[in-house]
Amino acid sequence: MPLIATPTIFKRPFFENKARAFWRLQAAGWAGYLILRGVSSISNGPSLDVIGPVIIESIVGYCITLLLSTLYGYYRTQRRLAAIILTILTLAAATLLYAILDAFSFSAIKLSSPGLNLNLVVGTIFLNFTVLAGWSALYFGINFYLIVEDQIDQLQRLENQASTAALTMLRYQLNPHFLFNTLNSISTLVLLKQTERANAMLSRLSSFLRYTLANEPTANVTLAQEVETLKLYLEIEKMRFEERLRPSFDIDIRVSKARLPSLLLQPLVENAIKYAVTPQEEGAEIAVVARLAGDKVQITVSDTGPGLHEMKPRPSLSTGVGLTNIKERLAQAYGPDHRFETRSIPGGGFGVEIEIPFQLDEPTREVA
Repeated sequence: MPLIATPTIFKRPFFENKARAFWRLQAAGWAGYLILRGVSSISNGPSLDVIGPVIIESIVGYCITLLLSTLYGYYRTQRRLAAIILTILTLAAATLLYAILDAFSFSAIKLSSPGLNLNLVVGTIFLNFTVLAGWSALYFGINFYLIVEDQIDQLQRLENQASTAALTMLRYQLNPHFLFNTLNSISTLVLLKQTERANAMLSRLSSFLRYTLANEPTANVTLAQEVETLKLYLEIEKMRFEERLRPSFDIDIRVSKARLPSLLLQPLVENAIKYAVTPQEEGAEIAVVARLAGDKVQITVSDTGPGLHEMKPRPSLSTGVGLTNIKERLAQAYGPDHRFETRSIPGGGFGVEIEIPFQLDEPTREVA
């Protein structure tokens, strides 16, 4: 079904300057009224006696509606009931004034003895009321439309602020969690008097924090940047587990520039280290795979640990973040347009698969 284009007059840029939009609509409306009334009046033959009253009628109507716009604007600041009553009374008074001026101008041009004629006033009052009532309805309709649009914009701004705040909170949950585990490892190395290894871990930790904290917490990074972050993190963990930790990366070059929330994969790798590498003397392999599937990016983080059969499920990491944190961040970033699944690998192991839209542009902020 073809889309219906929105008329230019109802697009927001037209109303960005409300005063300018009012004057344009006022001029266009009354010019159109003058043309229609003029064409109708001269159908029996053009003459000054015919077109003169129409021109004066349009000018008077233009001036009266300017006064109405000022009064209506003032009434909008009053209470609703009072504003309605004042609007009705003002419209009635304006209609009567319009009819009197219209009748007088008609008699002055077309009659031999100009003056106010009750029959002429009554004869023109219906047309004048229709014109002013239509103008008033259009005036209030456009103002109502602008109020609704402003409220929608304000609601969207509030929703964006709430979403940004939620993403920031979720993202900052990871920093103290990661620091707790890493500093605990450094403390252990110091107690064991392995100062060189502790110093090397501190150096790697400094590089990792410099890389991650330089970016906005709600910014999206490319998959290539996320992989580099994971490698920095794994260099720190390799100081603890050495050959027991065996990571591998298989990233499709087509998705290397795809964007995703920063530090989205790090908790998954940390989860695998805790539940697969730590409890096994031989350690485990951790694989990070990314593939392009249509207009989606599929990312899998898996390990060769005990899986779910030989140990309790993995609901979260040690400080209560992890899988839950990732689910919430994905929901905030993509809404329903994502997939998050956990699975047990046959023969032992655990895997997490994420599917997100393939995006090349940063939707909110650029990273540092």
